Amino acid sequence: FFDNDFIFDLRYNIINKFVDKFVICESRFDHKGNEKKINFDIKNKYKDNDKVLHIILKEPFPKNTNEWENQAIQRDFILKNLDFASPDDFIFFSDPDEIIRPELLVNFNLREKYGIFPHDCFNYKLNLFNAYETPWEGTRVVKKKNLKSIDFMRQKILMKNLNYSIFRFDKEKSIQIFKNAGWHFNNLMSPEDISLKLKTFAHKEFSGDEFSSVEIIKDKINKKIDLFNRGHTYKAINIDNNFPKYISDNLEKFKNYIA
Repeated sequence: FFDNDFIFDLRYNIINKFVDKFVICESRFDHKGNEKKINFDIKNKYKDNDKVLHIILKEPFPKNTNEWENQAIQRDFILKNLDFASPDDFIFFSDPDEIIRPELLVNFNLREKYGIFPHDCFNYKLNLFNAYETPWEGTRVVKKKNLKSIDFMRQKILMKNLNYSIFRFDKEKSIQIFKNAGWHFNNLMSPEDISLKLKTFAHKEFSGDEFSSVEIIKDKINKKIDLFNRGHTYKAINIDNNFPKYISDNLEKFKNYIA
């Protein structure tokens, strides 16, 4: 978690009925090592909600690590705080803006060691479809007894592993792919917040003004084009029954987030 209560509220309302515990991990430092404030639930909306566990990594990241290593440290801090889970509990890991289709969680069963949920990708608005990065290789799942590292699960449990030769023993292949598996609602935030995100997250190649200038970001949002100059143009689509019911039932509430 970095700084977007809106997206957590969205995911909570979409999958709450099917999830036993939401674990939100926040650090007092961004991945560049700069001290930052704690941002989750500043209105105390979830303060007394037993389903929501907010954990805080208080210690600074080591001085000799880079942004990717700091991201891994924060991810695996989550694992150290899962004592409440039993060995056969399913642990799902998502970035905050990756939301599983709730129907898939009904009587959930995992046939392989790991699972991957490819998501439809949307940028800037709930319905601004990003065909270039769809399917987005988002949420992962594993039973707790098989979870050794959350960062490993995110970085090394990949759909392309299934295409490798059976002799590539270094590639985990016990992976189940779930179809039509949810949504990646990327950068549903103000240009100012997107700018801050670009300046502080692990992809430091995008931290310069060429990408992180607020005015440049505003222009790209208005033009419905990619932040990273890859030639991607996004398309507004109708909100239909392929979207979460919580969204389609609350169009007036989300009107500022609809293209």
